[in-house]
Amino acid sequence: MAAEAGSRRQRLRRATLQEIHTAARSLLVEQGSAAVTINAVARQVGMSGPALYHYYAGHDALVGAVTADFFHELATAMEHARDAHAAAPVGERILAVCRAMRAWVRTHPAEFGWIFASPIASPNRQPDSDRHQAGQRFEHVLLDLTVELWRTRPFPVPEPADLPESLREQLVAYSAGIDGRLPPGAAHVFLSCWTRLYGLLCMEVLHQLDFAYSDLEPVFEECLRDLADVLDL
Repeated sequence: MAAEAGSRRQRLRRATLQEIHTAARSLLVEQGSAAVTINAVARQVGMSGPALYHYYAGHDALVGAVTADFFHELATAMEHARDAHAAAPVGERILAVCRAMRAWVRTHPAEFGWIFASPIASPNRQPDSDRHQAGQRFEHVLLDLTVELWRTRPFPVPEPADLPESLREQLVAYSAGIDGRLPPGAAHVFLSCWTRLYGLLCMEVLHQLDFAYSDLEPVFEECLRDLADVLDL
């Protein structure tokens, strides 16, 4: 009976955590990130602010947990696109994942802004934090495909000696951080492609290109063609 009571408490706790996350997301989407406060979320779920601290130590912890949800949701969408093309060449899977990312971002602009445009609080920078682990899952969707491409059809990369010293040192460190799965030159190409893709998505979601474009899909597809050239697809 003790085990049954413990299991019931766990179920109730999980249900309450889900309700808290749903409330935080609703406030974010409807009113913006500034509206997501401990007291506002508590009111949404019918509890007091102090009571919510039984679930999260503070605002940063709440933000980290909800951000982890968003990362997992985005990663899941990208993984589904990858797996739907499991028999296709790796290049086609990379492009499918990029398109799936854009589709999710366009559907969830507030969530995208929350996970990518907000500073990461110190507790959420720890390797064992939910947010960090969820972010790693997201990062590895494209990284793993790029590693597969590099191992099967290496793409052109710059000579490390031709790169500025500071950039070279950072790329060596990044390569070591991913267990050498991409050498520094290949890591440079991967990160350059990611920077361009991410930058375009940010500008689209933030409406920074509305002065010129009413439909950014052809611009995004042109970007993918350029990235395909860089990766020698």
